[in-house]
Amino acid sequence: MRINAVRAGSFVLLLLFCGCLPSVGEDPWMFRGNPAHSGVYDGAGLARFGGLKWKFHTGGMVIGSAAVSEGKVYFGSADGNLYAADAESGALRWKFDAKSRIPSSPAVAEKVVYFGAYDGKFYAVDAATGALKWKFQTGGERRFAGKHLHGVQPVSETMPDPFDCYLSSPVVWKGAVYFGSGDGNIYSLNAASGALNWKFKTGDVVHASPAIADGTLFLGSWDSYFYALDAVTGREKWRFKTGEDPDTHNQVGIQSSAAVVDGIVYFGCRDSHLYALDAATGQKKWAFSGEGSWVVSSPAVKEGRVYFVTSDSSLLYALDAKSGAVLQSVGFNHWYLYSSPALAGGMLYVGLTQGKLVAVDLAGFKPAWSFETDGMKEHGPAYTKTDGTPNSEVIYRSDFYDDMVAGVDRVMSMGAILSSPVVSGGVVYVGSADGNLYALR
Repeated sequence: MRINAVRAGSFVLLLLFCGCLPSVGEDPWMFRGNPAHSGVYDGAGLARFGGLKWKFHTGGMVIGSAAVSEGKVYFGSADGNLYAADAESGALRWKFDAKSRIPSSPAVAEKVVYFGAYDGKFYAVDAATGALKWKFQTGGERRFAGKHLHGVQPVSETMPDPFDCYLSSPVVWKGAVYFGSGDGNIYSLNAASGALNWKFKTGDVVHASPAIADGTLFLGSWDSYFYALDAVTGREKWRFKTGEDPDTHNQVGIQSSAAVVDGIVYFGCRDSHLYALDAATGQKKWAFSGEGSWVVSSPAVKEGRVYFVTSDSSLLYALDAKSGAVLQSVGFNHWYLYSSPALAGGMLYVGLTQGKLVAVDLAGFKPAWSFETDGMKEHGPAYTKTDGTPNSEVIYRSDFYDDMVAGVDRVMSMGAILSSPVVSGGVVYVGSADGNLYALR
């Protein structure tokens, strides 16, 4: 048993008497819209692009996704601030200075905003004012690292992974808040006080975000295992082994957050597979191979179909949820895809590292419209070939580690969208590496 239980009895009583959280049909108050992380949002979505409603500029990259609650939009930035903006006008309501990068997506429940930062602290602030309510110190944040990472030089040097770009985003359920950490632990805290309920130790960095369904927490780690834990006690129910890559550490690790729908848990892995497991037992239902291309983004599930994207091959897929058979696919010119697709009505929205948001009409499975970030307009032409594909020779200039990191910075300069779109009230909210949060209508 690899958990550390704290006051388990009082925690159970808390679960019995805690207040209700927002329902799935209300504002998208957390990452992927709800605790099961289905990626489905209310409303018809935007079949046509009507223009930019507003944009809010920060001093750093906006990597995580926004949360929307009671007329405010909450989001973090690499400039070290968590922001609250007016959903209608985009005007600043308040900001909280964590003094550390915030590449996680906040959750809002019971008028409190929860989020993690790279200082290794997990924060709870008042949703109305931004005042600190409590903070919790983890064992410290770090990025996944390995020798000969992705096959680059120097071969014997341990290198932090520049593609480990997110922190775990919290889920709030029955009086507790849950998240993963770079210290390898999965945490459950009392949502009101920040006291530790339990923690579960995995074998490596945990930067995926937990999903909860039917009292079970689902979350993957960079140790190559996907875990199912009892959300109340932290007890392990089962674990599932994914692929390993001890040489270059390229085809290993779970960055994707799971979606749980109709008793099946779906998640992607850097071993280039999308997995479907029985949520009760962990038994594999099917696994779809991306043929060497990571599945970093989180799947969205609706009406018997699973929607997800691959990174290197830059493909959006619709699979049959029961069998894993390919139903439809569409490509995006080989620009890496990290953003997770969002569904609203008959539309799907996903961001590209090219600095574009693309809206796909699900009826024909073709792009209906797209939006370019400011960064793409300014820097995109320098790194894009005439056929619309990335100019990899200019972006990544050698197989030395420092040049790989510099290449990532060049892509980010294009206003890359790693943020997952959020749909609320007829508006699509999406963050960009150019420092902006965009509200599109």
